[in-house]
Amino acid sequence: MSKIKVLSVFGTRPEAIKMCPLVKTLEKDERIESIVCATGQHREMLDAVLEIFNVKPQYDLNVMSHGQTIVDVSNKVLTGVDKVIKECNPDIVLVHGDTSTTLNGALAAFYNQKPIGHVEAGLRTGDIYSPFPEEANRKLTGAIATLHFAATKSNKENLERENIHNNIYITGNTVIDALLSVIDENHKFEDESLNKIDFENRKLILLTAHRRENWGEPMKGIFAAVREMVARNEDVNVIFPMHKNPLIRELATEGFRGIEDKVHLIEPLEYVDFANLMAKCYLIMTDSGGIQEEAPALGKPVMVLRTETERPEAIEAGTVKLAGINKDDIFNIANELINDKEAYEKMAHAANPYGDGKACERIVNNIIEYFK
Repeated sequence: MSKIKVLSVFGTRPEAIKMCPLVKTLEKDERIESIVCATGQHREMLDAVLEIFNVKPQYDLNVMSHGQTIVDVSNKVLTGVDKVIKECNPDIVLVHGDTSTTLNGALAAFYNQKPIGHVEAGLRTGDIYSPFPEEANRKLTGAIATLHFAATKSNKENLERENIHNNIYITGNTVIDALLSVIDENHKFEDESLNKIDFENRKLILLTAHRRENWGEPMKGIFAAVREMVARNEDVNVIFPMHKNPLIRELATEGFRGIEDKVHLIEPLEYVDFANLMAKCYLIMTDSGGIQEEAPALGKPVMVLRTETERPEAIEAGTVKLAGINKDDIFNIANELINDKEAYEKMAHAANPYGDGKACERIVNNIIEYFK
């Protein structure tokens, strides 16, 4: 049997984190020729992850430009990936998740009549505008994909409700493969201020907030809840790696003015630093999607600062609480987890529904089986 030519297309930091372990697994298999196309939808953050995992793309579209819109990114990715497919003629194109790179990489494959493998298929909130544009991106990608690599049983069921029934594989999530490969108990952070924090005797809360739908008043409410939480709990400190978005930075600077000794505003962290910071923290508050999968693998309870989640299995498993964006709700949930050991331990020791760190191996085997 000739080698299966697999083209992996990704362009954002979260995609790279979840796809690089898969690329390394593809590279190790002698039955596969692995080709990587990085779109560069994120630039510096993407490059940092590629370096960590030692992945060297054969193609780099470098689509990122200042002030670009979703339409700008989409046009560049679609035309760029189309040219790559025509040049390298892959047997299958792999895309991940729900970004503009995902949808337009899949469209380029579809227009060239190439099979599409959708990694992390089947996530749904049920609201086409939340998260925006991700919910639409993943639904549209699912509609044209050939192989659907679903992390969980409920993801598979979401696809089946959309009348997708063939070639759905439950694999676990590749993010767990990535995470477990970089955790080090003796890790030293690049940011020296983090190395000075007393993680043993303080309850450190890791806060992340960047979702478009939380910009403005919702984010002000989140920050107000955090402010009240540290005011009422002497042993609690918060670390907030600030997103590069100027609006978020302005809201954070204003929201935490005067309590910088309790709420540490730091620059965004590279993946290995961030993963190890999660491992050292007591609790995580986030509006991110991926963290809902990663943190439970480290035994860390997660509060989701959104009104819905596309990861309901985490709520069902008890590893995640949907806190919403109301100030009082956020404070009350956080305060309980800080002060009620039984409530905390129940979340910390719940089984992670997102896998065992062998998702990449399963996906590669599914691809080989398909082409047999």
